[in-house]
Amino acid sequence: MTLNEFTLRYHVHTLPSPHPLVVNAPLTPAAVLLALQLINNELHLIFTRRPTHLRAHPGQVSFPGGKVEQSDSNLIDTALREAKEEIGLSAANIDVIGQFPPQHTLTGFEITPVLGIVKAPFTPQIDAAEVAEYFTVPLSYLLNKTHRKMQPFSRKGHTYPVYFIPYRHHLIWGATAAIIELLCQHLDTH
Repeated sequence: MTLNEFTLRYHVHTLPSPHPLVVNAPLTPAAVLLALQLINNELHLIFTRRPTHLRAHPGQVSFPGGKVEQSDSNLIDTALREAKEEIGLSAANIDVIGQFPPQHTLTGFEITPVLGIVKAPFTPQIDAAEVAEYFTVPLSYLLNKTHRKMQPFSRKGHTYPVYFIPYRHHLIWGATAAIIELLCQHLDTH
């Protein structure tokens, strides 16, 4: 898929409704950046793997992002600030094209995915306190339905879909995989 095709599909299609979660506690607002980068003429999505010492989601694959801070004027600012802090991706190098509805997690977060295009190649500068690994996955791999798995999960009388995406030595799952599923459903032209 070319950048033009991606942008057209993103703007033309209706967003699918996320699966509602029943969470009986206040949710912590957060935002993540779904940063698409052109690598060897193919769109790739940027991911990080969290260090194992972190309290929230240790060792899991995620998008650059985090909790809203008082200095953030909006959720887009949160996602862009976190991308700069975690991987050295400057806000000036991102063309924000939109955002998806907030996703609720069973771990108490309300995550707003912000979608952006990396304008120019950059060299990641990893903050080792927040990121154990930086990698990209071709969008074409993620769009292939055979790579996205779903398993029902029951909790407190409710059943929810939990998504899994194996990629090389990584397992992308949970909220990150659910956001990818939402993106892929949104881009799907049937």
